[in-house]
Amino acid sequence: MIDYDKFQKSLKHLELQYRNHKNMDSGQPRLIREAVNESVIQRFETCYDSLWKVLKRYLREELGIPLAGENNLFASSMEQ
Repeated sequence: MIDYDKFQKSLKHLELQYRNHKNMDSGQPRLIREAVNESVIQRFETCYDSLWKVLKRYLREELGIPLAGENNLFASSMEQ
């Protein structure tokens, strides 16, 4: 069984920080606005990474679909 906890947790953090970003007062100092913006980006990256790991595991374990990179289906540029 696939554990979705990390993905769900990262998605909740992303949603929370995005709400903070949307509700941020435009009168906030530029440094604070930038920090919140960067935090949203970081949380998106974490969420995306968590989702990719869950999807990869789901494809492999639940559906039995091998991933192209794991089966050398992509020729590397070194071989050419």
